[in-house]
Amino acid sequence: MFGGNKLKINKELLERCRKCAEVAGYSSVEEFVEHVLEKELKSIESAGTSDEAITESLRGLGYIS
Repeated sequence: MFGGNKLKINKELLERCRKCAEVAGYSSVEEFVEHVLEKELKSIESAGTSDEAITESLRGLGYIS
């Protein structure tokens, strides 16, 4: 699904993703993470496509300060 790309994430976060993926019926944790990322990216991108709009959206969500 990720085409050989690797992403390192916190062990506890990965376990939470595994549990959610299982409960929600996803075929894999990768499928779940991809779906969550797509949803979040669409939300951010719909706020505007400029770098400044994306930065402000991420700041508003608490991802950056």
